[in-house]
Amino acid sequence: MWRVMRLIIAVLAGLSVTSVVATENALRIPERPRPQPADADALARGTGSTWQSVQVTSDDGVVLEAWLFTPRTPNGSTVLLLHGVADTRTGMLEHARYLLLGGFAVLDPDLRGHGSSGGALTTYGINEAADVQRWSDWLFANRPSERQYGLGESLGAAILLQSLGREPRFRAVVAECPFATFEEVASDRMSQFSGVWRPAFWPVIHTGFLYARVRYGLDLRQASPAAAVRRTNVPILLIHGTSDTHIPLRHSRELHALNPRAIELWEVPGAEHVGAMAIAGDSYVQRVTDWFRSHP
Repeated sequence: MWRVMRLIIAVLAGLSVTSVVATENALRIPERPRPQPADADALARGTGSTWQSVQVTSDDGVVLEAWLFTPRTPNGSTVLLLHGVADTRTGMLEHARYLLLGGFAVLDPDLRGHGSSGGALTTYGINEAADVQRWSDWLFANRPSERQYGLGESLGAAILLQSLGREPRFRAVVAECPFATFEEVASDRMSQFSGVWRPAFWPVIHTGFLYARVRYGLDLRQASPAAAVRRTNVPILLIHGTSDTHIPLRHSRELHALNPRAIELWEVPGAEHVGAMAIAGDSYVQRVTDWFRSHP
């Protein structure tokens, strides 16, 4: 009897430790590379554009930083770029390049908890969706005649989609490789690392969710692009590689099925995670810029 009790206690203790460690690793980005102004200078020279550093303060007091690029011949539109987890605004400069050459202004921020922006925690869209709205407020206050679009990759794509629940001023958005819900992608990730069946991680994930709620007041079940896209009227172009093993293609298929009237899904054969542009090349650039231009 006592042997069984000790075994149960040991299993529960191991579950708790695993859940806490996994949750802390997800919420806190251990390495935060800083964007370098030299990279912004190089992009501006190469595209004939100008740039400036800008910042806003979030609803909860976090200072968020960005680069704003203005093209040589503006077309009256600005695209908000959102990078992926553990990346910075520098990771979106290839997108900024073709957008600037197409006449789009570009606002390229660091997400909270990343790069030069403040914030200790990454909340997978719970707080970041309000940050997007704050950037939109800044854009419309400082560039009031501009049309606003959005483009995000991976976590940035998921945040962009979640922001549509509170920010209706986007004319259209592009989301590459988003997750459908944080709960689902968390089980995917643990299964990828371990090779164990996804549903087996339900106890670990939900114990971690309980920890996040008690420790930080975060209900990670609310990190759900699926809930946001179900209700939106903003046109969404989803892009997802068929060979994505990081966030499987089924996430975008699930999102598309929730609101096919507003959402178009482009599945790129052979593309890995956020690798569609590397595979599709000029077709990718044309598809994205045409998407924005077709929704003036």
